[in-house]
Amino acid sequence: MATSLGIRWTIGDVSLRGFEALKLSIHGAFRVFGPAAAYVVYVNSIALEEARRRTGPVPEQTQWREAPREVAPTLRRHLGAGMADGVAWKFLPLSAFADRCELALDNDVILWSEPKAVRRWLTDSAQACLVAEDVAAGHGAFAQLCGPEPRNSGIRGTPAGFDLERALGRVLSRLPAQLDSELDEQGMQIAALSLDRPPLYVTTREVTICSPFYPHQGHLGSCGAHFVGLNARELPWRYYDRPATELRIEHWQEHLPELYRRVGLSPAMV
Repeated sequence: MATSLGIRWTIGDVSLRGFEALKLSIHGAFRVFGPAAAYVVYVNSIALEEARRRTGPVPEQTQWREAPREVAPTLRRHLGAGMADGVAWKFLPLSAFADRCELALDNDVILWSEPKAVRRWLTDSAQACLVAEDVAAGHGAFAQLCGPEPRNSGIRGTPAGFDLERALGRVLSRLPAQLDSELDEQGMQIAALSLDRPPLYVTTREVTICSPFYPHQGHLGSCGAHFVGLNARELPWRYYDRPATELRIEHWQEHLPELYRRVGLSPAMV
């Protein structure tokens, strides 16, 4: 690996399936990037030891930390009422590694092979940022700053020393919108990582936006899958006259044995 790497996750009081996804995500990342990388999980809204218990065994190099509770001043005045309960988690803290390239993964993003864009990002002397491709644009109030291509912040890569707070501040000075939803949060991040040059992106062929609901992709990618919607305990709607929660669980369970195998764990552990 040409550049030192730190990988971070954030987890709160999500469904038990979300914690199982985190376990698989950590094991997958460790298999892909190895012991030279640093690994840290930030925990909010539940006790740290409870989060570890729900997650189960992970590589011993994984550090567990309580997430800070104070949102950066740059963001605080832009948070709407909907941002108080979880939508701003990815920003606590804004940076986990001062001296490493930082790869922030959603807990439901599971990798088992290194995407081409990640490899390029780690060796890019021009210090690009990194995001994921999406199947549909969802940039909220910041859509006009994000361009027409659909992008997803479930994978977020920043170079060593990148000042994310300053980048977010530049976006908010150009468009001082209120952050009221996850789409606003995602759009603000995409805009911040695109200020000086277009970010590299992990394609949806390599890491699928994986769920049973169109336009999401029902299959696994060549390098990973992002199991959107898995953290919710209840999806309060129906899909083709079936409860959405039931379909989401069924889809996850169908893939579990293969997911365990791909990250190097025994399918018998499911």
